[in-house]
Amino acid sequence: MSDLEIRAARPDELADVEGLLIGASTWLADRGIDQWQYPPHRDRITAALRRGEVFLALRDQRPIATIQVDEFADPEFWRASDQPDSAFYVHRMAVSRQAAGEEIGAILLEWAADRAAAAGKAYLRLDAWKDNSGLHRYYQATGFDLLRIVDLPHRRSGALFQRAVRPGAAPRTGAE
Repeated sequence: MSDLEIRAARPDELADVEGLLIGASTWLADRGIDQWQYPPHRDRITAALRRGEVFLALRDQRPIATIQVDEFADPEFWRASDQPDSAFYVHRMAVSRQAAGEEIGAILLEWAADRAAAAGKAYLRLDAWKDNSGLHRYYQATGFDLLRIVDLPHRRSGALFQRAVRPGAAPRTGAE
């Protein structure tokens, strides 16, 4: 998408990131899906912003999506046998309703996969809400395989997905 720019979010853009996450939460609630029905973890997002792990997709210099990509493999989900260091992990991806249906999420996931490959990783991974079958189908349609579902009583997430990345791929800015 030629008019889409993907770049690291700055710490002073916390409100933009939170706004995108709250918008996604509201949209999910309106559809009876209980995913993300809590305020965004401001402390975690702020720390990730400072580490350069939160990204914004912008159109006409306005944020339309966010994604966090890092090396954090949640130890409650990812086993030593998964070789956690072999992947980058996606967290907190949200697309504004104004950009819904434009495949922005798929573009962000492809961008994140290229970023993982450029860092020498073999996989892009994520955990999703266990009972959101629509989200599971979405991730499978974008090239992810469902590895397993980890059912922890204190966690609603736990559907573990991964996709292999192309070795040596260079991350794109989205502006090509």
